[in-house]
Amino acid sequence: MKRRILLQGTTALMVLSALPAFAQDDIRAVAREAYIYTYPMVKNYLTMYQYALDPGGSQYKGPLNTLVSIARVYTPEDTAIITPNSDTPYSFIVFDLRAEPVVVTMPPIEKDRYYSLQLIDLYTNNVDYPGTRVDGNGGGDFLITGPGWKGDVPKGIKRVIEMPTTLALGIIRTQLFSPDDLEKVKQIQARYKAAVLSAYAGAPAPAAPPSIDWLLISDELMVTDYELAPERPGHAPPLS
Repeated sequence: MKRRILLQGTTALMVLSALPAFAQDDIRAVAREAYIYTYPMVKNYLTMYQYALDPGGSQYKGPLNTLVSIARVYTPEDTAIITPNSDTPYSFIVFDLRAEPVVVTMPPIEKDRYYSLQLIDLYTNNVDYPGTRVDGNGGGDFLITGPGWKGDVPKGIKRVIEMPTTLALGIIRTQLFSPDDLEKVKQIQARYKAAVLSAYAGAPAPAAPPSIDWLLISDELMVTDYELAPERPGHAPPLS
């Protein structure tokens, strides 16, 4: 997500020297607020890009709308998320909800084990938590839709959850009690499923959404093209 696209308004700072002092202060304040507002979205897009849009990257999990489980304890080598847990092996899915919703299946599990599907929109808001926190451990099929979706809900769906953005992130945590418990976690993870609605319902697939030339982003570009941008002459001031 390139800074020049997200922060087009800050280009006005290039003419600061020709403006009165009060106008310079106003523009700097607006640019600073824009930088703060967009930072979580850019950082979140970086995570989604690494997980689903960069097959050659070290953090890649799988294609869009595909649920992939990682049956191990996380280590410092897992850098796409800043502070992953060490006692909840993860499953991941990056949603592209433009064409149709996605159904995520959570299996029933024992009552004393925690599991949840954290649903995060592009703005980094936590939208919902199917699983222990909201629904208990009885499992179910959850229909994840994009904003404003109005289609028919098939039988068997436990809940419909509308995401505010068409690009979204799902993270499933499965509680690990001890090293000897990892095999049980693997068995649970193997029962997590995700399918686009048409496949789930056995219906014709809708037209594919327009192809997207996803904006290139990396840890390095995040620093050089975004985090350091305010420190350059003619750009927004640093946050400190």
